[in-house]
Amino acid sequence: MRKIEIVTDRVKMKAEFNESDTASKIYNSLPLESSVRTWGDEIYFEIPVDAEPENPKETVELGDLAYWPQGGGFCIFFGKTPVSRGDEIRPASAVNPVGKLEGDPKRFKEVSDGDKIKIKKAD
Repeated sequence: MRKIEIVTDRVKMKAEFNESDTASKIYNSLPLESSVRTWGDEIYFEIPVDAEPENPKETVELGDLAYWPQGGGFCIFFGKTPVSRGDEIRPASAVNPVGKLEGDPKRFKEVSDGDKIKIKKAD
């Protein structure tokens, strides 16, 4: 079980990584710090991890964490994106699922473009 903590000025939340190779690469690169970019109800930011598509998904679930192979980014999904259809949550392009938030994903609505974010291994 690989638990992580995601921390911003306004939100602190635990999450759990799955057993995928992509999740392992990200977990082994922690801690990571960056600036948030928002796209609808998605947070994403570049990370120094290079992973090929692995079980890529065109749609995700509320609270999913994913790696975006096309942009080398880490993604947190907490609602619809500009390309969502109906109630689905759709990334810009297919993503590798890497984990799931353990709290209320909608709390990430409090995070703004440009805010600092840190991902670290949980104690």
